[in-house]
Amino acid sequence: MNTPLHIQVSDGIGEILLNRPPVNGLTPELLDGLLSALREMGDDSQVRAIVLGSAVPGRFCGGLDLPKFRQYSQAEVHAVVEKLYVQLHELQSSLPKPTIAAVTGAVRGGGMSVAITCDMLVAADDATFGYPELEIGLVPAIHYTHLPRIVGRYRAFDLLFTGRVFEAREALGLGLVSRLAPQAHVLDEARKLAAVLAAKSPQLVRLGKAAFTSVNDNGYRAGARSAVDLISSVFGTGDSREGLTAFAEKRRPRWSADS
Repeated sequence: MNTPLHIQVSDGIGEILLNRPPVNGLTPELLDGLLSALREMGDDSQVRAIVLGSAVPGRFCGGLDLPKFRQYSQAEVHAVVEKLYVQLHELQSSLPKPTIAAVTGAVRGGGMSVAITCDMLVAADDATFGYPELEIGLVPAIHYTHLPRIVGRYRAFDLLFTGRVFEAREALGLGLVSRLAPQAHVLDEARKLAAVLAAKSPQLVRLGKAAFTSVNDNGYRAGARSAVDLISSVFGTGDSREGLTAFAEKRRPRWSADS
């Protein structure tokens, strides 16, 4: 049986690799493991920078494990999304050291939700991005808070409500990722970047990151908690159940006529 996380520390760099083939689908257990690993590295004085990547070739994270997710109660949905939207963000924000996401493959939904909690994103030059939640009976709630601040209100609405797929070069131009690298070298590029950060004063990086996080929060925490409630409410609707069922059955959803 595969271990869902590969964890190692070397030369001041902590590395956490998701390892739940085929697409690193998020479950409560995987999120708990990720939170625990980040806390341990936050407390480890030998770790000065953290890389979050994938041990599954060509994949970062496909988001929530939808076959499991569609079986949850509303209370269980609230709990798992609270881990993803609130706990992961608050932990990443409070870490006294920088974190870098190394993203590959098709980055969608909850996969992007994981990546944006990091301080920097290195993406494969052939990665693709998108917010398909409306097509499967959900809403990209956390990105209502996150995305307009980066790309602007109107472009954010376009991406979030059309659900169109866009490529890595456009993501870089929009400011959604920090830099690009060939798919086979994304993790190496993230490690090199982590080494640059690890060489700096841990005390100054800690103080600087705390200040940077504080001035850039802009109500993000409040927005994240509202997003958890929104997802829970949406999950209770008939159209959400229909969308998730249609996705599982590989057919087009039959939306209700009720507006």
